[in-house]
Amino acid sequence: MKPRPTYRGVVLRDAARRATPRAGAVPQPAAGPARVRVGRETAGRGGKGVSVISGLPLAPAALEELASRLKKLCGAGGAVRNGVIEIQGEHRDRLVAELCKLGYEARRSGG
Repeated sequence: MKPRPTYRGVVLRDAARRATPRAGAVPQPAAGPARVRVGRETAGRGGKGVSVISGLPLAPAALEELASRLKKLCGAGGAVRNGVIEIQGEHRDRLVAELCKLGYEARRSGG
């Protein structure tokens, strides 16, 4: 098999300088309330479904605390991964109702 060269002709010049924000620029937070979505996923879990809560504007410690509360509510296990709460099983309606009680504008996503 013929060796494939790894160089593809792209040269980044001054990339570090462009990546840093300007001195006067201030990052703007997202306008309006957070979009909290409660969906269902089965990918990578052997066909088992999990309820996935995304879009929560919380710190990792607060996310863990909320996940613990929601797991107890549903009587199921779960985890926090990459800023997303996963609850084992199909609990979307129950989770949306609880998140609305807590003051989040949560909506179901998916079918």
